[in-house]
Amino acid sequence: MVHAIRIHQNGGPEVMQWENVEVGDPGPGQVRLKQHAIGVNYIDTYQRSGLYKMPMPFIPGNEGAGEVAAVGPGVTEFKVGDRAAYASPVGSYAQERLMPVDRLVKLPSSIDYKTGAAMMLQGMTVRYLLRQTYKVGKGTTMLLHAAAGGIGLIASQWARHLGATIIGTVSTPDKAELAKAAGCTHVINYKSEDFVKRTRELTNGHGVDVVYDAVGKDTYPASLDCLKPLGLFVSFGNASGPITNFDILALSAKGSLYATRPTLVTYTAKREDLLANANELFDVVSKGIVKINVNQTYPLQDAAQAHRDLEGRKTTGSIVLLP
Repeated sequence: MVHAIRIHQNGGPEVMQWENVEVGDPGPGQVRLKQHAIGVNYIDTYQRSGLYKMPMPFIPGNEGAGEVAAVGPGVTEFKVGDRAAYASPVGSYAQERLMPVDRLVKLPSSIDYKTGAAMMLQGMTVRYLLRQTYKVGKGTTMLLHAAAGGIGLIASQWARHLGATIIGTVSTPDKAELAKAAGCTHVINYKSEDFVKRTRELTNGHGVDVVYDAVGKDTYPASLDCLKPLGLFVSFGNASGPITNFDILALSAKGSLYATRPTLVTYTAKREDLLANANELFDVVSKGIVKINVNQTYPLQDAAQAHRDLEGRKTTGSIVLLP
């Protein structure tokens, strides 16, 4: 038996329970992973609250890193002792877990377990956002909401490396300093400034090519007013609540805009796409182009407090749970 966080009903952080669970031996195409670090993400809170429906009971969490403790029949890509990391499926808030090998990648020796656990979901999300959803490069002007969050800090560094002009939004002066240090060209404190007006000023009235929005309710539909004609609105999260009043006709009225709601699951559904994404992420981190900021760590049994701090916007960068 090992310990894990389990959820038996939807609700606030208090519904997460510290329990004994039976892991069992790995079956065909599986390994048993002894986890050394576990990443915390906003999607975990959506699954806990019931915004994203999950079967009950379940172990939350979507990413982690650890050591292969046992391999199932037919597994040849991994062996006992290999270092590995992943960004799906759900079930990471546990000391040990079974993992399908087609969702697991080998963690380079140059990347420690805490960094590996913190970078998989957020880093691979940034990779598809900047390299596939919209191909960011020299000449790109982008608006990045929550620029001091885990994804925001990674995206700022990576987009700067690609040559983009980055306008980041934050909620406090301290977060503004973090975003600026990570590579944002301009930073807007949306608590004291009108981010639409300021974005228009910074772009000489033209607007940005792409808006990356993980905030949701509080930044829509204002984000659309920051785009130039034919610009792209990328909604990939809902930290402030989901967008419930999406008006497709507004896209035409505001300049024949595009809108998309992408997911990492779709972009990495094929094994070869998962490996291509992870390997490019490992490359930019290993070379120091992107630094993963693990700014908060909690014992695994204190996952509820990690959720309280995340939802209370008291955190910056990445959060890691330690089993």
